[in-house]
Amino acid sequence: MNDLSQDLMSQATRLTRVGRLTEATELIQRALGGAAGASAVPLHRTPHAGASVIRLSGPVPAAVLPRPPLAGAPPAATTGRDEFRSGTHTQASLTRSYRLYVPPGHEGRPLPLVVMLHGCTQDPDDFAAGTDMNQRAREQGFVVLYPAQARDANPSRCWNWFKHNHQQRGSGEPAVIAGMTQAVIKEHGIDPKRVYIAGLSAGGAMAAIVADAYPEIFHAVGVHSGLPRGAASDVRGALSVMKSGVAGQRPGALAGRVRSASATDERARRHIPTIVFHGDQDQTVHPRNGEGVIAAALAGANAGAGPLRVEQGVSPQGRRYTRSIHHGGEGKVLAEHWLVHGAGHAWSGGHGKGSYTDAKGPDATGEMLRFFFERAPA
Repeated sequence: MNDLSQDLMSQATRLTRVGRLTEATELIQRALGGAAGASAVPLHRTPHAGASVIRLSGPVPAAVLPRPPLAGAPPAATTGRDEFRSGTHTQASLTRSYRLYVPPGHEGRPLPLVVMLHGCTQDPDDFAAGTDMNQRAREQGFVVLYPAQARDANPSRCWNWFKHNHQQRGSGEPAVIAGMTQAVIKEHGIDPKRVYIAGLSAGGAMAAIVADAYPEIFHAVGVHSGLPRGAASDVRGALSVMKSGVAGQRPGALAGRVRSASATDERARRHIPTIVFHGDQDQTVHPRNGEGVIAAALAGANAGAGPLRVEQGVSPQGRRYTRSIHHGGEGKVLAEHWLVHGAGHAWSGGHGKGSYTDAKGPDATGEMLRFFFERAPA
């Protein structure tokens, strides 16, 4: 993920205008793979009337501190032998490889499953190391599936979120990811009511698409530094939304367009709880896209608007953040938006063993797991 420079954007735009889409696509892949620079203008957002604003100072909030096993998670599995195996899956005429982490001590009890979609230039091993997800899975007792993008499908290993044939139920990459997930659920006796998906950058954008297309499989989604589903359907649109965000593009309407294409039964119209992390200094994927993901999620909630709670906090390493919690009409949490101040295009609170991580930020891995498991059935 190299810096997304103005020169790169200009070149890609010129190539698109003259019809050289293959070359323009390569540039967008490089752009999606770029690490954030240091000088984006931070966003200043004002809560709507009636919002509850909490300003935190002094001790770090409990939300960002280490915690015991989460409510809804199975007992911790810390003994025995764990596995990190490889496999392949074919669906919708596509074949993708994957890595699968299975914690020790899981025999005889159905575990949750978290599907993790890596960003551009990454692979499952790199993404697992940077998010530290396998260690969390060992401690808390859940399985992790890491689908891998094929290099022949995208030279930079980006998930093709911006191509129309990879944005709907039953076709392309969403179908192969969903099919792979279903195969793992069946093979490993996963609890089907505790299956979740998350991703970074292009992986975050694809996670939003997959969760919307297959809500009967995925019960919550985490989008880190990603984009809303339906935000673009070609190279030109992808370049624009990455640079400037979805402001003025009515993300709710975009969500409806993709949802109508994927909704084949009543289950496919229900709301998917969504948690978003985005750095306000992200030079690769504009921070407005995080707001767009939240807007799309709320547009699909089919519920009356409830209160918004806003917290200002600081991570143990000194990175400030704004956490916005959106409730439905009945008080249920529909979505959370973590805007990490001073952070770029990197996994918040990630481990330096992997690429594109920001160790100073609040713990995105822990907070996503907390958000997921709070939605586990009673």
